[in-house]
Amino acid sequence: VQLQASGGGLVQAGGSLRLSCAASGRTFRTYGMGWFRQAPGQEREFVAAINWRGSSTYYADSVKGRFDISRDNAKNMVYLQMNSLKAEDTAVYYCAARKRGGGIYQEIGDFDSWGQGTLVTVSS
Repeated sequence: VQLQASGGGLVQAGGSLRLSCAASGRTFRTYGMGWFRQAPGQEREFVAAINWRGSSTYYADSVKGRFDISRDNAKNMVYLQMNSLKAEDTAVYYCAARKRGGGIYQEIGDFDSWGQGTLVTVSS
């Protein structure tokens, strides 16, 4: 599966952005999906995950209550709505897919395919 992330940009602290991830493949609706991020000089970290139906989600503590992950299986899309952004949210954001199993996953090694990343910069 090929993934294409978009929607990043520069935003002031307290603002909002919505990231999008377009996926190829006829069986996208069976995949577990996730968002990760990597700040300069830091390791890639988990942000949010959603199961194949969109009925279950999971978030890192650092974004819980501010970010919302969703998906539209008819359009092969996954979204990350980011509100109340903070300077520490600045990072390259990656979407990821797990083809074998459509549940909730949060480890980097759980995912098979990765998008190219989109940069989010939050100014304080």
